[in-house]
Amino acid sequence: MGSVCKMLRINILAWMVFLSLACVSVRATVSYDEKSFMINGVRKILISGSIHYPRSTPEMWPELIQKSEEGGLDIIETYVFWNVHEPSPGKFNFEGRFDLVKFIKLVQQAGLYVHLRIGPYVCAEWNFGGFPVWLKYEQGMEFRTDNKPFEVAMEGFVKKIVDMMKSEKLFEPQGGPIIMAQIENEYGPVEWEIGAPGVAYTAWFAKMAVGLDIGVPWIMCKQETAPEPMIDACNGFYCDGFKPSKPNKPKMWTENWSGWYTPYGGALPYRPAEDLAFSVAKFVQNNGSFFNYYMYHGGTNFGRSSGLFVTTSYDFDAPLDEYGLPNEPKWGHLTDLHKALKQSEPALLASYPTVTWPATNQEVHVFKSDSACAAFLANYDTKDWAKLMFQNFPYDLPPWSISILPDCKTEVYNTAKIQRKTDKGKMIPVLSGLSWQSYNEYVPSAGDDETYVMEGLWEQVNITKDYSDYLWYLTEVVIDPNEGFLKSGQWPSLTVMSAGHALNVFVNDKLLGTVYGSLEKPQVTFTGNVNLKEGVNKISLLSVSVGLANVGVHYEKWNVGVLGPVTLNGLNEGTRDLTKQSWSFKVGLIGEKLNLDTVAGSSAAQWAQGLQVSLKQPLTWYKTTFDAPNGNEPLALDMYSMGKGEMWINDEGIGRHWPGNTAKGNCNNCNYAGTFTEKKCLGQCGQPSQRWYHVPRSWLKPTGNVLVVFEEWGGDPNRISLVKRVV
Repeated sequence: MGSVCKMLRINILAWMVFLSLACVSVRATVSYDEKSFMINGVRKILISGSIHYPRSTPEMWPELIQKSEEGGLDIIETYVFWNVHEPSPGKFNFEGRFDLVKFIKLVQQAGLYVHLRIGPYVCAEWNFGGFPVWLKYEQGMEFRTDNKPFEVAMEGFVKKIVDMMKSEKLFEPQGGPIIMAQIENEYGPVEWEIGAPGVAYTAWFAKMAVGLDIGVPWIMCKQETAPEPMIDACNGFYCDGFKPSKPNKPKMWTENWSGWYTPYGGALPYRPAEDLAFSVAKFVQNNGSFFNYYMYHGGTNFGRSSGLFVTTSYDFDAPLDEYGLPNEPKWGHLTDLHKALKQSEPALLASYPTVTWPATNQEVHVFKSDSACAAFLANYDTKDWAKLMFQNFPYDLPPWSISILPDCKTEVYNTAKIQRKTDKGKMIPVLSGLSWQSYNEYVPSAGDDETYVMEGLWEQVNITKDYSDYLWYLTEVVIDPNEGFLKSGQWPSLTVMSAGHALNVFVNDKLLGTVYGSLEKPQVTFTGNVNLKEGVNKISLLSVSVGLANVGVHYEKWNVGVLGPVTLNGLNEGTRDLTKQSWSFKVGLIGEKLNLDTVAGSSAAQWAQGLQVSLKQPLTWYKTTFDAPNGNEPLALDMYSMGKGEMWINDEGIGRHWPGNTAKGNCNNCNYAGTFTEKKCLGQCGQPSQRWYHVPRSWLKPTGNVLVVFEEWGGDPNRISLVKRVV
């Protein structure tokens, strides 16, 4: 009883401190102390899952939320994505997949709460970390530091979101589901690296957030320096050892990574269900009272929303897969875990554990009050089972596992004993043999219409403003008739150095070669012998971005595109530097200008048909029409036969396809036991990093659906098929 009384005294003191520092009005019903959150005065073990509304469709939201509720969640956590809501300054979009209010109201209707991570920096493997690209070009702008232009813009957007939530009465004191909100995101490591400007920025955004008077707690994740009244929280694969920076704060885990994202060129990461459950049980037995799965449903990076070299799929090996179906056994195994934790909740929230160590690699946590008792029995050995004696009864524990006894007697759950059937789902073809038409993109020349002529090489995003992945760098090379290689046939070599991310090199309208980078090294260098003719030769470099950086100190300053040097080697003069000569720049593709990615634009264009259709040719657009298949199973495109490009259906951007980039990594068998990292468990080595691309059912009409594919490298569209996902 002494420890309980002490805890109650601390709780009262912590609550008084919270009231004085957070200025919470009397209407507020969300509170906390060092033990847990309290809603309407009732303590809760809060189980949360991340679902990002733009990564699915409004038609998918009700089912995703329902499955979350069935899976035992209390809270849905989502970021707010600035760049989709304010694509140009002062012009806002909250329609369709970006209807944040509708999403939150659906969560409320399901009886769940919301953790709104306003940020507005999100990281999230999302293009530019969620910042609109136009922000980079505001005068005097520096991201995420003590910078007045940035602070003005950030405060304006955060206030926009808060005011919208208040007007819709969505904060909990107003009767809404939002019980907490996050400002910034994982800023602690940045603050540490940049020093004083970061410290000043932290103090500013904390004060700004509190001043908005939302009536619920503010969270700052990975932020040990979080000032009062902010609650700092942990992100990672394990957070059992995390301690809040202040003694009056609950132990929060805002991101328990359920898997990992897939980079193009990388193998597919997955996290065993046994280890994910183990991490949760270990966190709770160490007084954790809030945990969130990042992700619970990962979804899809539709259009051009993915971050640097991140695949269109954001499945994340989440409990609900990319298509919204249960990822078994993970979904079911976690559902069973949540039931066991809720059974144990009375004891967990009424006491602190007594910890004992019966033997090597064995640990017992007992939570006990006057009316409840719960025990967690752990075996930390990574190889051998353990027979653990507890209250004179033996319990058999697999390696790297924790058993939960909600009554201190009966084992109702063990993190490594999976009772659910494994079913990873199948892709079954439902439509193939499509009739295709083609449109050939032409290679522009220096001085063409709609080109910019400048001296030297310019950074790509500075010109495109990210309205297109594509920028042409165009110049000419004059070859004197006395050049020795014209007679010897020893062709000179062209070297092009680029800041990334992919590069297609054309000389006199013929493709000389293609190079591409990776997430670890986006920079590329092309070197190849070039067959030049006497007189004027046309050099056309198509630089391609593959998403913009989403993380890193001052990542807004990172470069994309051909910055040189660009040289010709093997001439009479030796090496000719083309870097500083006159270059022309052309944003995007002819097909983009003609809106071939839309139904109206593609209908107005002249397409080759039948035997005239171009196959396995670079820079080719393809179009077909099809009727929607029967049924309601999720659908996807099998793009195995294609190289690299983009896809659209009925004016909606499916995303970037890149099956031509095969996965590299170590795909040996993975043992769930032992500390997990994102590189421990990998699959699909030697296969495309992504083969199937989600096509939401709601995007289809019964008949006459228009599918457009742009192919950069050259592929065979006749082998593209529509498949359904069946679990």
